[in-house]
Amino acid sequence: MNKKYLLLLAKEFPTIDSAVSEIVNLSAIRSLPKGTEYFFSDIHGEYEAFLHMLKSASGMIKNKIDITLGKSVSGAEREALAYLIYYPDKQLKNLRMKGELSDEWRRLTIYRLILVCEAVSAKYTRSRVRKRIPKDMVYILDELLNVTDDVVKEYYYDEIITTILDTGIADRFIKSLCELIQSLAIDKLHLIGDIFDRGPRADIILDELMKIHDVDIQWGNHDISWMGAASGNRALIANVIRISMRYNNFDVLEDGYGLNLRALAVFAGEYYKNDDCALFMPQTLDDNIYDPVDTKLVAKMHKAITIIQLKLEGQLIERHPEWGMGKRDIFRMVDFDRGTVTIDGNEYELLDKNFPTVCSSAPLSLTDAENELMSVLENSFMHSERLNSHIRFLYSKGSMYKTINGNLLFHGCIPLDENGQLQSVNISGTDYSGKALLDKLDEIANKAYFMQPGEEKDYAADYMWYLWSGARSPLYGKDKMAFFERYFLEDTNLHKENYNAYYHFSEQAEVCGWILEMFGLDPERGHIINGHVPVKIKNGEKPVKAGGKLFVIDGGISKAYQKATGIAGYTLIYDSHSLNLAEHKPFIAGESEHTPEIHLVERLDRRANISDTDKGAELLEQINDLRELLRAYRSGEIKESGRRVN
Repeated sequence: MNKKYLLLLAKEFPTIDSAVSEIVNLSAIRSLPKGTEYFFSDIHGEYEAFLHMLKSASGMIKNKIDITLGKSVSGAEREALAYLIYYPDKQLKNLRMKGELSDEWRRLTIYRLILVCEAVSAKYTRSRVRKRIPKDMVYILDELLNVTDDVVKEYYYDEIITTILDTGIADRFIKSLCELIQSLAIDKLHLIGDIFDRGPRADIILDELMKIHDVDIQWGNHDISWMGAASGNRALIANVIRISMRYNNFDVLEDGYGLNLRALAVFAGEYYKNDDCALFMPQTLDDNIYDPVDTKLVAKMHKAITIIQLKLEGQLIERHPEWGMGKRDIFRMVDFDRGTVTIDGNEYELLDKNFPTVCSSAPLSLTDAENELMSVLENSFMHSERLNSHIRFLYSKGSMYKTINGNLLFHGCIPLDENGQLQSVNISGTDYSGKALLDKLDEIANKAYFMQPGEEKDYAADYMWYLWSGARSPLYGKDKMAFFERYFLEDTNLHKENYNAYYHFSEQAEVCGWILEMFGLDPERGHIINGHVPVKIKNGEKPVKAGGKLFVIDGGISKAYQKATGIAGYTLIYDSHSLNLAEHKPFIAGESEHTPEIHLVERLDRRANISDTDKGAELLEQINDLRELLRAYRSGEIKESGRRVN
C-alpha cells in the first residue's frame, strides 16, 4: 500500500492499540443487522402527507409499538402513543389544554417510550444512537437505553423517571424521546424524484430533507425543471411558474422562495384585461395560506406565462436541431389570423384565439414587455437565497441514478427502442445510451448550474429543458409532451403521450436482469426501483412487476393523481428481514387513523447484516487498510507516535 496513505492513516490511529481497537469496532458494526431503508417517489409538493410518512416511518413505528406493547397496552392507547411520537409538541399542548397532563401519565408514557426506543435502536451501536440524541439529553437517555441487568432495570427506570419529573423536564424529555424514535426508525432515505410541482409546498419538504442524516435523491423531470430554472433557462423559469399558476400555488413561489410575481400580475392585467382566460382557470387542490390571489387574475397570469413559455420553447427547438424536435415547434405552425394550427397535415381549430403579444410573422419573438418581464423573473430566481440553497442540496445529494445494496434507483426509464434495444442520444457529436447516457446527463446537469458563464454552460442549461420534456430523456420517457395540445385543442387523441418502450419491456424479468448487469449489479438478487408513472391500483395495476425485479412506487401521493390511482402513494421498506410495500390512504390532517396497509413482497433468505451491504464493503476496506497499518507498525516501517493527533 502507498506509504504516504499509511502515514496519513497513522495520524488518526497513531498506535497499534488504537488501530486494533478500530478494527474490532468496525468488525462489530459489520455484524449488526442492516438498517431500514425507505424509498419514496413523486412527492410533488405534498408536504403534509410526506412529513407524516417520515414521522410515522410509513406505519413501521406503529408496528413496532404493537410488537413491543401489544400484550399489555390496549389498541386505543397504542394509537395515542403513536400519535404522540409523530406530533409530540401538538399532542402535549392538547393534553395540557384538556388538563390531562398529569405526572402519572408522564411516568407511564416515558416508560413506554423507552421500551419502544429500545426496540427501534436495537440495530445500532451505542455510539450511533448517542449521536442522534439531543445534546442536553445524551447522558440520561444513554443510561436509560443501556441498562442490561433485568433485575435492577425496573428500579433504575423508576428512579430516573422520578428525578425527571421532580426537576420539571418531563415534557421536554418526552419530546426528545419521540424525536429520537422518529430518527432511529429510518436509517436511510431514498427519494426517487419529483419533489416539486402540483402540491403546495415543495420548499417545506426540502427543509425537512436537509435535516435527515442519510438521504439521497434521484432527480425527476420536475426536479430538473426547477434546477434548470435556477440555472437561468428562461423556458424552464416560465414552466415552473406556469405549473404553479395551473395549481394556484402562490405560497411556494412567493412565501417559500420570495420570487417576485408582481411584474407578471401587472403584465397579465394589462395585456389580458379584456380576456376572461377561461381555459386557464387554476385547478385549486390546496388553498394559498399566505398569498391568496383572485382566481381571475391567476388565469390571466397563467395564460401570459404560457404564451411566453411556448415562444421560449420554440426558440430552444430552433437553436438545437440536433434534438430532432422540429415537430414539437407547434407554436410556429399556428395560423394566428384564422385561429387554427396544422399538425401532421391536419388542421385544427384553436379553443382560444386571442394572442395579443404574438406577431404572426415572427411568432417566437418575445415583445419588449415580455423580455423585460422575463428579465425580472430570471433575476428573482437567480437571487433567491432559499431556492438556491435547496437547489445546491439537490445537487449535493442527487444524481440521475444510484446503485445501493444491490438495487438500481432511477426516476423514469432507460430509453429503449421498439425492439427492446438501447436507444442512443447524440450529445455534442457522440452517441450515448444506457448507463453511459445517464452518466453523461449527470455531468451536463452539474455544468448547467455550477459552470461559469460561457458557451459550455449555455449548452448545458439549454439541455435541462430537453431533460424535462425530450422524447429520449430518461427522466421524461414519452414521445412528446402534449403541452400545446392539452391547452388549445379539443381532440383528446392529440393529448395522448406514448411511453417509451422501456415501460413495456421492463415488465420482463430478463430485461430487468440485463439492465441490472449493465450497472454492475447481480441480476438474480437485485431490483430496479422507479417512480414517474402512477400505478393505477383501481384499474388492477400492480407496483411489483417482472417477477419481483421491478418496483414502480409512484402511487399518487400527489392529490392530482389520487382519483386515477385509487390510493395515496407507496413507501418501499427494505429492512434486515424483507422488502415491504406500505400502501397509503389519503392524508387527513389531525387524524391518526391513516396507518398504511403494509404488504410483504419479498422475504430474505436470512437476516441481512451490515456486512451484506455497500456500507459493509466500505467498512471491510477500512479494516483491511488498518490491518496494513498494523503490519507497517509491527515491521517497523512506520513508527508509533504514542499519542492521538487531532
